[in-house]
This record gives sequence, C-alpha cells and structure tokens, in this order.
Amino acid sequence: MRDIVITGVTKTFPPQGKRGAVQALDRIDLVVKDREFVTLLGPSGCGKSTLLRMIGGLETPTTGTITHKNKVVDGPGSDRGMVFQSYTLFPWLTVRKNIQFGLEQQGKVDTPQIEQIADSYVDLVGLRGFEDLYPKSLSGGMKQRVAIARALAANPDVLLLDEPFAALDMQTRIVMQELLLRVWQKSPTTIVMVTHGIDEAILLADRTVVMSARPGRIKEIMDIDIPRPRDYETRRTPEFLAYRDHAADLIREESFKTAEQGK
Repeated sequence: MRDIVITGVTKTFPPQGKRGAVQALDRIDLVVKDREFVTLLGPSGCGKSTLLRMIGGLETPTTGTITHKNKVVDGPGSDRGMVFQSYTLFPWLTVRKNIQFGLEQQGKVDTPQIEQIADSYVDLVGLRGFEDLYPKSLSGGMKQRVAIARALAANPDVLLLDEPFAALDMQTRIVMQELLLRVWQKSPTTIVMVTHGIDEAILLADRTVVMSARPGRIKEIMDIDIPRPRDYETRRTPEFLAYRDHAADLIREESFKTAEQGK
C-alpha cells in the first residue's frame, strides 16, 4: 500500500524564551490515497504547514504516527519531494542542471538518461528555450516551474507543496495552477498541498481538508466532485461556487477563533 496514513498525530512545540509550549496540532487522523491530490486549507497558525513538514520527515510528531508505504516516516526520503514558497533553486546551476540535481544525487540513472529526463520536464513545464539560463534571469513563476520540475524529475511517490504560488502575482498564480493540473494529469503522483487560497484549494484537489484554529484539528473533509480536466472556466460553474462558499464559511468561523486567540 502506497497511501500516506496519519494516525492520532499531535504536535507541541517546546517553550522558547518567554513563550510557553505551543500545541500546533491535535489528534489528526487522515489517509491520503495513492495518486490523490489533497489540499490543506485553514486559518493562519492552524498547523497545516507543520503537518506537511511531518509528512516530509522534517518535523517529528509529539504523539501519533505517519506512515508511507507501510513504513513509519522518521526523516526525509527520496520518495517524498518538497516544493516551498521560496524557490530554493541553486543559483550556480542552470535550469537544466537544477532539474537534473536530484537524479544525480540518487546515482541510480546514467548521465544520458538523466539528461533525457531533465529535457522532458523542461518541455512539460514550458521552459524550452530557457534551459541554459540561471535562476537570476528567471521570473518568479519560471523559478517555481523549475522547482516543481526538479521535484518531479526525481520520481517521488509523493509531492509536498507548501504554498508554492503564494509569492506570485495573481495572474501568474492562475497560470501556475493550471500548469500544475496539466503536469499532474500527465505525470500522476500523490500531491499534498498547503494553501491559503480557497479557490486554489478547490480547483486543484480531489479532497480539501479544512482545519480548525490552533490547535489544528480536521474540521471537515470536502470531497470535490467536479469533473476533470479543470481549468479557469471551472471557477464559474455552480458546483465550484457552492464548494467555495461552503469552504469560506468554514474558514471564516475558524478565523474569528484565531483572532480571539491573538487578544
């Protein structure tokens, strides 16, 4: 079984300075199925990025377990690729070399095949003609295309996305959402994505997990029953608008709780 299974997970950060211990997550139970696209949505501080980092092995649960392919996640692994809000590209490497990096580190594929794989992802994310440029010459959206291509080229079972489009302007963000959908449809893999964008969460996902104010719990799991393929026009359908309004109501309720916590 290649599912991600999260069982009874809590996370409490220890005291720092004058700040006491902070419970970020409380009793999270969730199964992400193989090749499913799941988005995590919730108010700021609800622990959704912490949960993503635990799936990636970058944080350890205080209690509970996370397993992937029936093995406990106890650290990072090549089976789980991550893309962050910051582009995290190597500035001294070209687009092509950035995409090749993960494959070269694995040492499982010979150089001609690595170059062939990298070129296929250059085409997949629409960067043909830019493959020999360095990151400083790229726009924000192009940098994030490289980051996604690099993660996918390493052939992970799971792609973990932590608000990958948050730093982009709205027009570029919309383009990147549709690009991600096309890439996922052509190269299906399990995706778990953290976002603050309600429209983004619903457009992309098979299921949207709405989390409560801190400590984060699962408030509701929304099955997004909208046919694929989806694109910008999907946002205008009655089905999409109904999901969006319902999610907005849930988030609004939890955001008021977050505001009360900040008093």
